[in-house]
Amino acid sequence: MIDLNKDVLKYLQDSEQEALDLLETLCQIPAPSGNEHKRAEFIKNWLTENGAKQVIIDDALNVLCPIGCENKNDIVIFMAHTDVVFPDTTPLPFRKDEDCFYCPGVGDDTCGVVMLLMVIKYILKNNLVAPCGILFALNSCEEGLGDLKGIKQIMKDYDDRVSAVYTFDGNYTHIVNACVGSHRYEVSFATEGGHSFGAFGNRNAIAAMSKVICELYACKVPEKQGAKTTFNVGIVEGGTSVNTIAQNAKMLFEYRSDDKDCLAYMQNYFEKTIEKAKNDNIADIQVKMVGNRPCGGDVDKVKLEQMTQNSINICQKHSGVSCKIDTGSTDCNIPMSLGVPAVCVGAWTSAGTHTREEKLFLKSIPIGLKITAELILEYFEK
Repeated sequence: MIDLNKDVLKYLQDSEQEALDLLETLCQIPAPSGNEHKRAEFIKNWLTENGAKQVIIDDALNVLCPIGCENKNDIVIFMAHTDVVFPDTTPLPFRKDEDCFYCPGVGDDTCGVVMLLMVIKYILKNNLVAPCGILFALNSCEEGLGDLKGIKQIMKDYDDRVSAVYTFDGNYTHIVNACVGSHRYEVSFATEGGHSFGAFGNRNAIAAMSKVICELYACKVPEKQGAKTTFNVGIVEGGTSVNTIAQNAKMLFEYRSDDKDCLAYMQNYFEKTIEKAKNDNIADIQVKMVGNRPCGGDVDKVKLEQMTQNSINICQKHSGVSCKIDTGSTDCNIPMSLGVPAVCVGAWTSAGTHTREEKLFLKSIPIGLKITAELILEYFEK
């Protein structure tokens, strides 16, 4: 393993301004989930310019930079996601002052991308090698209805060769090592509609949708010690005018749990609710699954605990603040569901995540660079 010796620390210190400049540039390149082309191309070119020999953009828009992965059955993945939660396809608004960068997605997860890139540059510059295969991934589609498409593609392509996964995402005050699974649905309702006076009595798609929503909200979530289960209707739309019986309505519904049995309970409740509504003929109802994030599977608990504790120790060592363990829905869901231990590590501090007022505290950049570097360089030889 490589310690954070004087050479590494000097590189990180000398690279702080470059990291800030790179972050400012990347922040303004739009990257909604599924449309990360511009960021992916920029990152690929940046890696190539800094000495990467093998960089590809795969079909899922992941930027992949493998080091020593050929014929290796022991591959460790380090990743950060390139997409942001906002749908903008034009440059994102950016401003800064002496304390913060302000931009949608500046922390989640553009800063994670920058942290990873700066450490990759050091590895390339010094021709470092690792006893295992190392795959650096700047991955797509972590947010929302991106449905973890990027990591799903990576795990499919590398299959059972992956032994561990680290993703950099979030504040260094916590790490995530347990997965919140979710199922997300678009539910559409259609009726004959008609004039609100002349056709009064015809079925109303909005009324039908409302009835289903009420049934879903009558659910008593399963109570299981150590588990949390939730549900939510996040978007509703439909209708034509105030004097028209609505012919169409649509909603987005999700349920979440960090326990696979509880997730299965919610799936059964949802399916029975929809089936009853169909049998009652309140509307023509169509259901489309638009998101499927699994809970964790059976992983090597000893190895996961080692990865977890080491990540916590490194975060606390460089930040000087307590780092707690949390659950979450992250890129770790996919490897964990396949039995591969994975940890999501925070490497900066920010506020306003998933709002257009998101800000990143600049004083956390040097700390985050050290956290990212130490965690990765532990896997490389001197």
